[in-house]
Amino acid sequence: MQSQQAYAVEMQSIYKYFDDFCALNAVNLKVKKGSIHALLGENGAGKTTLMNVLYGLYKADSGRILINGEQVEMKNPNVAIEHKIGMVHQHFKLVENFTVVQNIMLGKEVSKAGFVLDISRARKQVVELSKTYGLTVDPDAKIEDISVGMQQRVEILKALYRGVEILILDEPTAVLTPQEINELVNIMRNLTEGGKTIIIITHKLKEIKKSSEYCTIIRRGKYIDTVDVKNVTEQQLASMMVGREVNLVVAKTKTNPGDVVFRIDNLTVEDSRKIERVKELSLSVRKGEIVGIAGIDGNGQKELVEAITCLTKVKAGRISINGVDLQNTSPHNVIKNGITTIHEDRHKRGLVLDFPVKYNLILENYNRPRFAGHAILHEQAIHKFAQDSISRYDIRPENCASELARALSGGNQQKVIIARELSDNPELLLAFQPTRGLDVGAIEFIHSALIKHRDSGHSILLISFELDEIMNVSDRICVLYDGRIVAEFQQGEVDENGIGLLMAGGERKNGI
Repeated sequence: MQSQQAYAVEMQSIYKYFDDFCALNAVNLKVKKGSIHALLGENGAGKTTLMNVLYGLYKADSGRILINGEQVEMKNPNVAIEHKIGMVHQHFKLVENFTVVQNIMLGKEVSKAGFVLDISRARKQVVELSKTYGLTVDPDAKIEDISVGMQQRVEILKALYRGVEILILDEPTAVLTPQEINELVNIMRNLTEGGKTIIIITHKLKEIKKSSEYCTIIRRGKYIDTVDVKNVTEQQLASMMVGREVNLVVAKTKTNPGDVVFRIDNLTVEDSRKIERVKELSLSVRKGEIVGIAGIDGNGQKELVEAITCLTKVKAGRISINGVDLQNTSPHNVIKNGITTIHEDRHKRGLVLDFPVKYNLILENYNRPRFAGHAILHEQAIHKFAQDSISRYDIRPENCASELARALSGGNQQKVIIARELSDNPELLLAFQPTRGLDVGAIEFIHSALIKHRDSGHSILLISFELDEIMNVSDRICVLYDGRIVAEFQQGEVDENGIGLLMAGGERKNGI
């Protein structure tokens, strides 16, 4: 009876195997009713697998699951939904050309006269839920026309519309701006004040400290500990997660940049609706330098990257590397001239999900003599290269060379991309959200790899929505607002508040 009163979820000694690989090894989880409980672990630690077991997407090989004290066999998601469990996945499951209301009611349609969809009734329910929990959305907007943060709200509303009491959020802040993260934390608190229980899968230590009451740590598929968040530091959480001391601040020496390698002059780029998103932008990157672009998502970052990589045409201006013009040529020409790119959207731009990991690692180099000859791939050389990359970048599981890329966790997919793009020591690395979805241990590793690339005399243009990352890694910082560079600083010349003000369209004050 005590269990029923105290815990919304209990998972006892959960095991899950994929062939011979043990993804979950006797993992335990207890989540108090009405709490926000974080599930922390490295990429590939088993966090999402454990929650997929709870939601019925995977069936545990052994162990027990209790919901409000009642043992439940989670055969499939329908059983989870019957027990008022909902899950918002890292990659949203929305129909792009449907409206918000249509997406929310999909699969739980209401009708009138027995056969006509009652959209107005569903719309009324959505509006009421929005007001109750502070989830402001436009019920009539199409998914393709709203921001990622708003899409996440739709996913949460979709779960609430089905009457969930236990809500699982898988990496809920991975695609959000700092402002949207604060809004999400307020929404989660509104939900728990209304009696809901929330489990968040994450590796972001600041957000755990900001949002959660309790935290369970998993490492390599094994239960490590459950802690009261207010009694531990970020450094302690990081050490428990990785199993060693982690440097949360990137270690680097002052750089001495050389000549300008990459230059953008008076660049103007339009989006698909012919609206100018990049406006007369100019910047340069020198040898042995990391230039960071700080800005809130939606201020032209996507269009800038697509123009540099020739995925879109520029309206005006020049893009050049070592004096060679690149604008309006081709992606192949960009790569040929020594620019490689870590794209923001790893699924859309970074990977072929239904190719094995080893082929994803050579996507840009598959026709080189090292990997192919006479139209035949050298499988042994490709496999060896893949194994070396997997080991060097700690891609998990360690025997994944022949696994499909879609089988890896999001963070390990990102590591595959980074391993590929750094493999040829590019003249310029264009890094757009390079550590998105990575845990602190992996972030430390990737930041060190970027610094090493810089120290070898190469150049990096870093575009990130993580202000900490821009402040820590960059040698020079440019602030982007409304498609324009509005300020430029050397590292250490400005604090986060000063940059944050400029990112929001404010002006510098008192020399900040």
